Amino acid sequence: MKYRKLGTTDIDVSVICMGTMNFGEQNTEAEGHAQMDYAVSQGINFIDTAEFYPIPPHKESHGRTETYIGNWLKKNKNRDDLIIASKIIGPSEFTYVRGDNKPTRLDAASIRKAVDESLKRLQIDTIDLYQIHWPSRKTNYFGIRDFTYDKEHDENAPSIEEILTTMKELIKEGKIKYVGLSNETAWGVMEYLRLHREKDLPRIQSIQNPYSLLMREYENALAEISIREKVSLLVYSPLAHGVLTGKYMNGAMPKKSRFGYSGGRNSERYNPPHAQPAIQKYIDLAKKYDLDPAQMALSFVNDREFVTSNIIGTTTMEQLKADIESVDLTLNSEVMAEIAQIHLEYPNPIT
Repeated sequence: MKYRKLGTTDIDVSVICMGTMNFGEQNTEAEGHAQMDYAVSQGINFIDTAEFYPIPPHKESHGRTETYIGNWLKKNKNRDDLIIASKIIGPSEFTYVRGDNKPTRLDAASIRKAVDESLKRLQIDTIDLYQIHWPSRKTNYFGIRDFTYDKEHDENAPSIEEILTTMKELIKEGKIKYVGLSNETAWGVMEYLRLHREKDLPRIQSIQNPYSLLMREYENALAEISIREKVSLLVYSPLAHGVLTGKYMNGAMPKKSRFGYSGGRNSERYNPPHAQPAIQKYIDLAKKYDLDPAQMALSFVNDREFVTSNIIGTTTMEQLKADIESVDLTLNSEVMAEIAQIHLEYPNPIT
């Protein structure tokens, strides 16, 4: 396994991070425990979860993922060897999340309640990296390409300063160590950094955004910020929800796949008709060089200069083993040149 520094901290995180979004829906607790056992045996020390997991979200399974992880940590007594990351969801209509039948927010009281509940489910005293799952303000994330300013929403939303002030208090209390973002924009990252410098508030150490062969918009502005400001990119959806494995080609919809299990949820974003030529070219490229399509896609992400860790989410041990092995694959110049050509022809067909 390879390791890289998390932001400006002295923490070394594995280049492959264990994603847990499926634990509690597609994966049973026993399967989740087996996957984490294997991941740790291969040198992975970084586990990412969220209060909102598992996905797809249901009231009945809410919080189950963190509970599974907590039970595993208690059983294995290996908490001190691992970096545990979790997230608080942004504004939403999922009123069951806080148990108060109200839309979720990122105000101080909500953040405190969310942290306490995650700590209880995880059965730990401190969350190493606590991330804002999506912004409090309305902006373009979750596949939205265009930006539409909503002044009224912004005026009623908790400010970034309130969020960071609450995080500072939680750090002082020992409930969290470091702060990260997710689904954030370039403006948002720089605003968090500005408030850190000017108001003596916590520094954000990471940003968890989507990035893959099919979705390289991170390179447009955020990649430079990651490098120059040392804000670690933690990549999610490096396989575009499994699309880059080739299993959905020609309209296929395997029942045990993510799209098959969720009734096609998110397939319109990650596997739209207009992206099929690009997907086919990447699959054909992997076959041309006798590469596993998933490993090729993951290797491309692993070796980007602005990437700190690549979050993989699998449902089977076979997938997990293959994905972890991608850390040992380096794409040669010929493959990289052909990837560049495909990207030139089909830039960012999904978002």
